[in-house]
Amino acid sequence: MKTTILTDTDANAEAFLEKLTAEYSAYKGSNIIVDLSAQEGLELNGVLGFLSLSNKHRKGKKSFVLVVTDFDIDDAPEELIIVPTLQEAHDVIEMEEIERDLGF
Repeated sequence: MKTTILTDTDANAEAFLEKLTAEYSAYKGSNIIVDLSAQEGLELNGVLGFLSLSNKHRKGKKSFVLVVTDFDIDDAPEELIIVPTLQEAHDVIEMEEIERDLGF
C-alpha cells in the first residue's frame, strides 16, 4: 500500500489546493494524505475546495484523507474524510485498503 503525505507548509489551503491539482498526475497512483494541520482555524470553505479532487481520487479506488486539527467533522460532507491526526489518517487508509481487498 503506497501512501503519499502532502503537507501544506505555507498555511494557505487555497494555494496548496491549486498546486496539488496541478501536480495531481504525480500522486494519482497512491493513497493521499493531505496534511493541513499547520493551518489554524481552517473553516468549512477551506476544506470544501478539496472535495472534487477527493471524489476524483476515490473513483480511482484510492484513499484521500485530510488531516485538519480543531475541525468539526460534522460540518463537512460525508464523502470528505477528515481526521485530526496523521496516525488516524493512516488508520483510515488501512481500513479502506482492507475493504477494497474484500470487495466493498
